[in-house]
Amino acid sequence: MDSGFYSAFTGLAARMQSLDVVANNLANVNTSGYKAQKEFFRAFTASLNNRALTPINQAINDYGIVEGSRTDFAPGSLDPTGNDTDVAIDGTGFFDVKTKAGADRYTRNGNFSLNTQRQLVDSQGNLVQGEDGTVQIPQGKLTISTDGTVSVDGAIVSKLRVVEFPGSVPLTPEGSSNFSAPTGSAKPMASPQLREGMLEASNSNPVTGAIALIDVQRSAEMMQRALSIFNTDFNQTAIQELSHV
Repeated sequence: MDSGFYSAFTGLAARMQSLDVVANNLANVNTSGYKAQKEFFRAFTASLNNRALTPINQAINDYGIVEGSRTDFAPGSLDPTGNDTDVAIDGTGFFDVKTKAGADRYTRNGNFSLNTQRQLVDSQGNLVQGEDGTVQIPQGKLTISTDGTVSVDGAIVSKLRVVEFPGSVPLTPEGSSNFSAPTGSAKPMASPQLREGMLEASNSNPVTGAIALIDVQRSAEMMQRALSIFNTDFNQTAIQELSHV
């Protein structure tokens, strides 16, 4: 079988994977705190098998495939909401939330609210963590200061736990705006800068995403046509050969 068929197939597979990444970014352009994903590629080289290749064979069998995606942690714009429980991080850092399963997750999405027990929760119902655990809000006027101190009617009730990670720590996307990290890798920020009544917008650019989507779709269509041509040629060759058997 012509090795060009494999090149076209892997090219199509790579474009389909890229399409998933681009589509997910576009779907989250309005998700607070969302961090866009960027795909990256690696070269598939037939000569890695230590086989001697002719220049033509090497050109045909060296092509790119999607290796994975990385997270773009560039900050989004801070948009005012006027909601006392909304909080944005101005600069680096992550909020710490506790899932229903008891796992810590980290997010830039400060779209918080109060549940029926007047506990501070995120948009998925996960418990927002303070330095002493769950943040319980009594009745009264809520205020969240720039350092994360939570006060009600002027009395301090808690302080939001804002953490950071060393550059070598991998953060794994989980859901639309949450990340998981190795246990014990989160370190409390010494001087977080928070903005009450604001939310960080997604850093996924809708214009750039739309252009990327069109580009990936067109590339995928080209690969599909190439596969169709290869398939037609194979069938014709098979018919011609069979007639001589």
